[in-house]
Amino acid sequence: MDLHLKNLFGRFQEQFGSGPGLGPGSGTCLMKVEGVFPNFIKCIYKGSAALYRTEPWKRLRPGHLFGIRVGKDSDWSSKKQPFPCVQFIGGDGGDVGFHMFRSESDAKKMTGSRETIRAPNVELLRVTYELEALMFPSNKRMIKSLSLEASGTDRFPVIDVARCMSSGELRFRNPTLEELRFVYAFMRAISLVHPLLQEDKNGASKWSRLMYFETFIETVDVQWPPEMAKGHDLVAVTVSHPPGQAYEEKACSTASSTPTKYAEPPREEVFVDVRVNSNCVYRQCTFCEKEVHGDQSQCCALCRAVVYCSSLCQKQHWKETHKSMCGLYKAMMEREEELVMKIFLFPCSADQPCKWLDSLGIHQKGMWRRKCGCYAHYPFGLLPVKGGLWDSWGGLGDEEFPRDSPFHNHVRDGISSPILLSGWSEYYNLRSLPLSSPVADILSHPFTVYYILTSLNISSKNLLLKGKEVILHFLGPEGELDWMPAFAEIGHLLNGSGNIHIVMVGPEVPTNLSGTTSGISSRVRVNLVRGNYQDEATYLPSPHIIVALNCGMESYSAWGGALELIKSRGVPAFFTEQSEILCANAKQVLRGAGLHITHPVTPNPFRSPVKTYCLSNNLPSYSNGFVLGVNT
Repeated sequence: MDLHLKNLFGRFQEQFGSGPGLGPGSGTCLMKVEGVFPNFIKCIYKGSAALYRTEPWKRLRPGHLFGIRVGKDSDWSSKKQPFPCVQFIGGDGGDVGFHMFRSESDAKKMTGSRETIRAPNVELLRVTYELEALMFPSNKRMIKSLSLEASGTDRFPVIDVARCMSSGELRFRNPTLEELRFVYAFMRAISLVHPLLQEDKNGASKWSRLMYFETFIETVDVQWPPEMAKGHDLVAVTVSHPPGQAYEEKACSTASSTPTKYAEPPREEVFVDVRVNSNCVYRQCTFCEKEVHGDQSQCCALCRAVVYCSSLCQKQHWKETHKSMCGLYKAMMEREEELVMKIFLFPCSADQPCKWLDSLGIHQKGMWRRKCGCYAHYPFGLLPVKGGLWDSWGGLGDEEFPRDSPFHNHVRDGISSPILLSGWSEYYNLRSLPLSSPVADILSHPFTVYYILTSLNISSKNLLLKGKEVILHFLGPEGELDWMPAFAEIGHLLNGSGNIHIVMVGPEVPTNLSGTTSGISSRVRVNLVRGNYQDEATYLPSPHIIVALNCGMESYSAWGGALELIKSRGVPAFFTEQSEILCANAKQVLRGAGLHITHPVTPNPFRSPVKTYCLSNNLPSYSNGFVLGVNT
């Protein structure tokens, strides 16, 4: 009888256990992976929990195959992507998870109408969310000893690599360290992009129960945690549906251009009174634009992103607009922790700029006067200047701001070349600056320009490496007009190779400064021109590249003339925005102008580390937070 029950239970587990159709968990344990460290495992579980919270199984079924590309093929030991095809399982029953395949053909071989088929000699990586009570003792001990983050309330990921033998038998092994890195990058990327899938109502047959989606491809930058980084902090991850999509941006602007998420009909509990935890004195209702005291404002209970003055405005906004955008906002809020720069030792949250500056002892001093509204009565570029570099940096300590001096020991094989930086940590180390120094907040502007020239645009980088001059048109300068001492630092980063000619064009350039040239360093000079770009461009030297920082591209009417000119010239142009929702607006405007977005939205490693707050939402906002580009 015992034998009979054992066999019966075995067949039950094989049919209904974790990983539908492939049986129960295999007993693998990440602690047994060669070279793994506890913090590495914690990162895997943290990424897994973040994916679980986005609930991809609500819409995705095994028939929805995704192509995945993490970095370059040469980044991986096999010189190809380890598992470039992925499907989600469990959306229509059984334990949820996802399968990663060596190829799309392998995925199709193993995808049945109701369960996974055991195809001979096919290997796949499984990630299955199992109840803690049903896990193997080794995994339970690991979870307890490392205090690993749960997915949901009581589930944890079990990761193994399964191979179907020709006999039909399954063999399991632990994933390698490299395979776990690939899984981590996928989980982080897919949590951000799967809410952007748009249903294709014309693509499905009349009787089909499977939701069909429009063809989709998106690239995002995933930040490697320190335990996984191999020389680079970020890796580009491209997700496509179906697999094999070529990267092509739509040139038209339609209602469907805006990323949306399938939204369930609103439930009453959506409209509970969720108070905004904010120190801001006043917030602004997203719907009626009424000012409301921070303590009295409330936000959407699902995404916690948008601010309202009352439940009445919240309900009306849900019906008119927010229903289609809530999922996207939720994904953006999930990303907040990734954007926080935890290396700095000064306060990195400035909900009230004057108080923040005062806490650092730099309020109403030097270049910091442009970081609050106290000197708004002075036109941009005309702040009174008292003295030298020490005064410009607001009287910071002698070791807290960059000196006007070259970098030493940066000559390779007797040849000097521009210093290529990966992020703030490397720069602070090179300049021996303490991480308590807030200078990154202002340096974000010149360093973003330098990052674009040396990392994002190949042609400008090659010109600098050859010792030639790069002409850059800088559109819409404002505070930058008072931050020339900070722009001088990129002259030192050039390290004796090449020159940069910056032409700043915009209506905020003072009349008495228009037409002037400033040699802010031996290798960087700046021309100032007052006026709209499309009106002045004919009289300017032809650019190699165009840049606009924190451009606030919310409408075509404000940017139409400049964008038409950028399109006709075909010059590479890069734009930064403070938040992802502003990036979504910018993408619509660019597409409306017929421009192809060739550099997708990515986090900027030289964004300001200081989080600021929008009056009407709680979305993460950082000066120069994200970069996108056209004609690149």
